[in-house]
Formats: sequence, C-alpha cells, structure tokens
Amino acid sequence: MINCKSIPTLDQFITVMGKNNSKQPSQRDRKRLEHQRKKERIQELQKRVEEYDLNADEQISQFSDLPITDETLKGLKDSGFVNLTGIQKKAIPAALKGSDVMATAKTGSGKTLAFLVPTIESLIRNEVSEYDGLVALIVSPTRELSIQIFEVLTSIGKYNSFSAGLVTGGKDVKFEKERISRMNILVGTPGRLSQHFNESVGLETSNLKVLVLDEADRCLDMGFKKQVDNIIGHLPPTRQTLLYSATFSQSVRDLARLSLADPMKIGVSSDDIISETPESLDQYYAIIPLHEKLDMLWSFIKSHLKSKILVFFSSSKQVQFTYETFRTLQPGIPLMKLYGRHKQTSRLETTYKFSKAQHACLFATDIVARGLDFPAIDWVIQVDCPEDAATYVHRVGRAARFGRQGKSLLMLLPSEEEGMLKRLDSSKIGIKQMNIKEKSKKTIRPQLQSLCFKEPQIKNLGQRAFISYFKSVHIQKDKEIFKVNELSAEKYAHSLGLPGAPNIKIKGEGSNKEKKNASRKLLALSKADEDGEIHEQKEDKVKTKYDRMFERKNQTVLSDHYLKLTGDNAKDDDEDFMSIKRQDHDIKETELPELSAPVSKRQYKKAHSKKASLKSKGNPSKFKFDDEGNPHAIYELEDEEDFKKMGDAKSQIESFVNKETQVMNEADVQDKLTAKEKRQEKKLKRKEFERLMREKGYGSAEEDDDSGNVVYTTGGDADLDRDMEAFADSSEDERPKKKPRFASKADNSNKDDRFLEVEEPQTIEDLEALSSKLLEG
Repeated sequence: MINCKSIPTLDQFITVMGKNNSKQPSQRDRKRLEHQRKKERIQELQKRVEEYDLNADEQISQFSDLPITDETLKGLKDSGFVNLTGIQKKAIPAALKGSDVMATAKTGSGKTLAFLVPTIESLIRNEVSEYDGLVALIVSPTRELSIQIFEVLTSIGKYNSFSAGLVTGGKDVKFEKERISRMNILVGTPGRLSQHFNESVGLETSNLKVLVLDEADRCLDMGFKKQVDNIIGHLPPTRQTLLYSATFSQSVRDLARLSLADPMKIGVSSDDIISETPESLDQYYAIIPLHEKLDMLWSFIKSHLKSKILVFFSSSKQVQFTYETFRTLQPGIPLMKLYGRHKQTSRLETTYKFSKAQHACLFATDIVARGLDFPAIDWVIQVDCPEDAATYVHRVGRAARFGRQGKSLLMLLPSEEEGMLKRLDSSKIGIKQMNIKEKSKKTIRPQLQSLCFKEPQIKNLGQRAFISYFKSVHIQKDKEIFKVNELSAEKYAHSLGLPGAPNIKIKGEGSNKEKKNASRKLLALSKADEDGEIHEQKEDKVKTKYDRMFERKNQTVLSDHYLKLTGDNAKDDDEDFMSIKRQDHDIKETELPELSAPVSKRQYKKAHSKKASLKSKGNPSKFKFDDEGNPHAIYELEDEEDFKKMGDAKSQIESFVNKETQVMNEADVQDKLTAKEKRQEKKLKRKEFERLMREKGYGSAEEDDDSGNVVYTTGGDADLDRDMEAFADSSEDERPKKKPRFASKADNSNKDDRFLEVEEPQTIEDLEALSSKLLEG
C-alpha cells in the first residue's frame, strides 16, 4: 500500500509499481510527480536564497557558491564563466533576494552577468512558461551592446526553457510585432522598445517581474529620456528594477528615485563619476598640434602592424574620411569603421570581424565606448579629446578587460593639455606623458592632397570632417578645455589635403541628440514652410553617396571655375549678352494688392489646393480669337431670339445640309482635277524617259503583244523621277552598256574563229551551258 499522505518521488513510484507488477505509471502521473519534484526544488532554492548572508561576499569566489540552479551553473560553465568578480559578488545575491539594485563599477568588471543571472533565476523561481508573456525587460543604449547582452543571455540560459527576443533599430518592425508577444525576456534599445509599447497590440506587461536599465546614464545622454519614461510608464509598479550606470548625475538620480523602491546601492558614492580604470592598463598622453594628428596616427599604425588597435574620433564624418583615405594608402593592416549612422547589417558585420580579428584597426565614435567587449585590444588611441573624464574612462576601458594587459594613448592639443589633465587628476586617473621622436613621424599630407585633387568624393569627405570637428568642439560645455578660437583652421584644412578651410555655419549651441533620435516621420511632419506647406519625406527614391554629395549646397565640391559660371558667383561680363540681368525696381506699396493670411482651415485648404481654388472659378475653358482679337469660346450657343429669326429648325437643317453638300461636291471636283493632273504629269515623265532610252539605246526592248509598240523597261517597278535623276547624274562609264537584241553577221566578220569570247560564268547553270557549247564546237 502507498501512503497517500506522503507523495513519493518518481523513482519511488516506479519501484512500488514494479513490486506490485500491476501496471506502469501513466503519463499523467509522471507529469504530476515531475511537477511536484520541480516545485520542491524551487522551494529548496528559495530557502537557500533567503538564508544567504549578504555580508559573506568575501567568502565566495565562484558561481557555484551562489544559490542558483544547476541549469544556470551549467550554462555559465560552458560559456567559460567560473569565478566571480567584485560587482558580481555584491549585486547578484542582492538581486536574488528581490531587492532593487542601483550599482556601478569600473569598466570590464562583468556587469552584464551581474543582472543576467538574477534575471534568469527570477524566471525559474516564478515558474514562467511561454504563455506568461513578457516577464523581464532589459534596456540598453546601443544596438551593439544590446546584441552583446542577448548573445550572453542565450549562451548562459541555453539549458532553460524560456523564450528571449532582441529588438533594435534597423530591423523589420512588422517581423518583430508578429513574435514579440511570445517573448519572456526582451532585450532592446529605448527607441525601438518605446515604439513597440505604443504600437504592438499583443505586448502585455502585466506579468513583468524584472526591469534592467543598463548604462542608464548613456541612455539619457543620447537623448532617450522621453523613450525611457514612456517605457517605464507602461510597466507595472510592482516589479524589481536593476539599474546599472557608470555615472550618477542628477538626471540618473531622478530616474532612480522614480523607478526604484528602497534600492541597495553598490559602488555608488557622492561623486558623479566612477573614475576607476583597469589596473593592467598603461595610460599615456602626447601633446600633438591639430594639423599633425593624422600624420601621427598614420605613423603609429605603421609601427604597430601586429597589434589590435581601436581609434576614437569625435564625429562620424572624421571616421569616414580617415577610413577612406587610409584604406587607399594601404598601411598594411586591416581597417574597419563603426559609427552610429551606419546600416545595421554593416555594424553587426564590423563588430563580429573586429572581435574575431587578431590584428586590425577600427576607427569608431563613442558608440563603441560603452559596454562592448572586444577581446584582446592592445591599444586604444583617442585622436580627439573626450568630453569629460567619464568618457575617457569608458574609452580606455575597451582594453585591459578582465585582467588582460592593454595600453592607451590620448592625443591632446596644446590648448587642451592643462584643462584635461586637471580633470583626469581630480578623478584620480594616473596618466603619463609620452615623448615622440621626430624621426619616427611620417607625413602623408602630399598623398592626401593628391587624393582630394583626383577624387571629388574624398574632397567632400574631408570638408565634412573639417566642419564636423569644429562643430564638435564648439558644442562642448567645458570651455576651459575646448577653445575653438585657438584652433588653426587653415593648417588643419591643409593637413586633410584641402586647398583651403571651408566656411562653417553653426546654427546653435544646443545639442541635437534629441532631434537625432526622434522619429523621422514626426520630423518630416513638423517641418513646414512659412506658407504652411508640409514637406513629406521621399522614401521611395534611393540616393547614392554621389547624389548626396552633389546635392549639398554649402560644400565647394566643384572647382571655383565652374562655380563662377553658375549660381550666384557668376560675374556680370559685357560679353554675356545672352543672360538676363536682374534689375531692382522701386516697389510702390500702394499699388500692391492686399494680402491676408488664411484665417480658417477652409480658407487655408482653398488657398493651397489647386482643385479647391478652381472650384470657385468654374471649370477651365479654352478660347479662340476672332480677327479683331476678341476672345470667344470654342463652342458658343446662340441666343434663342437669333435662332428664331433664321427660321424654324427644319428649314435650318435643310439649308445646312445643302450647304455642306455643295461644299463636298466642290471638293470632289477639285480632287478629281488634281488626280488627273498627277496622272498626266506621270505619263509625260514616262514618255520622256522612254525617249531618252531610245535615243541612247539603253535598257531592253520588248514588243507589246497588243499594239506592237516597243516598250523600254528598266526592270521592276521603276520610279520615273528617280530613274531620270540617276540617269542624268551618272557618267558614261557608270551607265549600263548597250546590249543589242540581234547581232548581224558583219559584226563577227573580223573575229578569229579559233577564239570564243564568253562572259565569266557566275553560276553552275552558266558553267553547264559553257561546257555544252564547247563540246558542240
């Protein structure tokens, strides 16, 4: 007998049933017992989590020491994660207990696992299935970082049965909407996640348990504050929130205050920035003038061809120009580029190639500075000065990750040296100066000038790089470091290969990050003329880089000679008599019509719609003018009185028919006379041609059977005019030879009978006739 009070395990049940030899357990019994067994494991795990001491972080060193499931441990071990880092020892146990976490740590310390492991464990303890919908949401600032988080998630969670999805910009929104409702964990960027929360019907958030905000400061700095607020507004208040940020400015603290409830702070101090850099990182700086930076970068790459180098610029235009020029000059190392306004497929491909490459050089913007883990980077080169110490920390943090060795070099202008070193020193960042020998420098200025002269697109890229650099310096807030007035524009332009410094127009000092990340459709609708006409974005037309290059009006891509011939730069020469010179006339305001703006929607529509404006004026009509120049409609209706004066309708119809009949008869007579004249003219021409042929003896004579007259034919349907003209224009040698039909015996009297004159045979029949004639002779 089985005690009903104590439910046996699956093995015990099989053993008991085997002793009774009655029957095997049914599938329903197996599922029930397996479910009971799973529930017992979760209860045991929950008990371990509750009994775990948060102050015991110094006593643990591996993931196996944490109260997590065997499936997660197996996934971590297969992915190569065994030992715990400092942030993981503190953050994971606190998150497992269900507390909100507000944490920060130095770059490369393993923050990704610090929130992924508690997220997976939360799903397991809540027994989440595919029917529960969205349970965990992870928000990351960039696509590359989101993809990296998703790859780590699928790697360590492959032994669990939850579903996970990745949503980022640049992908098919319709494809994501069809599948997003079935995801338990969602990883994505703020813009795309906010779009799905607003548009995707099946996205349900009532069961959400965990919200992760990774690199929260970066999300806010990139202009995603509205999107993040929208995402949080769609989530239930009863949830666990894990916030990880490198800096804790006032905006991040406000976000934490609104999103977190009594959070456990890990590594958060009163300072706004976390300035710790890896201990295995050697940091250097060099004082280099602006016009020598590209030469210095080229020399550095040429002397480190067996290294993996990451180069930071302040703008994507500089990245494009440097990549295109260096790729043409071929330094001897694989070159790559990565920046924000790049196609999604290209960004993913570049990230994968650089991660797998052993020796390569990647030109990038600050989009790569946060969170991305590129293995074994040897050097991080900062060509342009970072905006603050926090950005510097994140840039150099791409090297020397997880205890590996690495080096960094910061290129500073003489005007930036004092201010930037003061900022780094106040953040307790130790950096040493590197003295560069003059003999090790190599200049590429002649090659760049040659490229800009030969290739218009390279010149255009150089001009855009020049303008974007000056704008990036102008918009910086720390004016003690960034002094745009002390930059040498002409020298910098010559160092890029440009003949001169382009004109720079800076509209405002504000940042355009919010405008950059806003919806393009909304921007298109918001742009309107003074007349109120809305410009819609033309998405159907695909523009190449050459189309975009020549559409720019503020760049002197074409030569000065061409610009002098066209546009506003054209000179008023005396010889230019074909051009119309504009003259300024005195305008009398009293003679101008009164203009008033539309005051209602109906008036506005009528003023801007061609169809509406014609409606009030009637249908358009055509006019014809009489001899006096008076306009008349093409079809005019007579007045009724005038019509009655001319008689009744039957008589008018009869007179009209008679009149038209008379006109047609006269036209028929004229047509017959014209046809008769043409026939007579043709007959005369034919007789004249026959006479000429008879006189000269050309053509072939044939006797007419009916009349007995001799008719001279030229073969085929002859055009008399053409034949007579050809006959008159031809010379004596070109005309056809006379061929008499009958030859007299007197003509052959002088010929020798021993010889036979024949024409050269042309066909087989001619050869047969010649052979038979010779045999008869």
